[in-house]
Amino acid sequence: MSSSSLSSSSSSSSPASAVRVLTELDHVRIGKWLDTHAAQHEALQNLLDNADLVASDAVAPDVVTMRSRVQVAEPGDGAVREITLAYPDEADAAQGRISVLSPAGTALLGLRAGDVARWTAPDGRVSALQVRAVAFQPEASGDLLR
Repeated sequence: MSSSSLSSSSSSSSPASAVRVLTELDHVRIGKWLDTHAAQHEALQNLLDNADLVASDAVAPDVVTMRSRVQVAEPGDGAVREITLAYPDEADAAQGRISVLSPAGTALLGLRAGDVARWTAPDGRVSALQVRAVAFQPEASGDLLR
């Protein structure tokens, strides 16, 4: 997947909004997995290296964290669908659980409601999803150690 590129942009004009936010717990868990797979997931490693880290109990409730249930839509499209950002062993596309290792999953991690995730899939197709809302975030619900 090293040929995939990803970026995110925000609907606001603030340059600070381009920085992704990760919880310290998500950073540690994903980092441990990447210790043995980093070469295959360059974009995710770059995200870990450049994200602003916050404590799980301090993350804003509109930030996409691991296991968040997110309402997304293609920009300009009114059709909203709900997906859950999952760890690789929990991913199941048929159930709407996308892996953080997928280009879409990596692009969504750390964004806020209103931001747009953009990525290039391994087949060269460019895609985008706007985060309409974070319907469930484990940290906001008090589920900090799950």
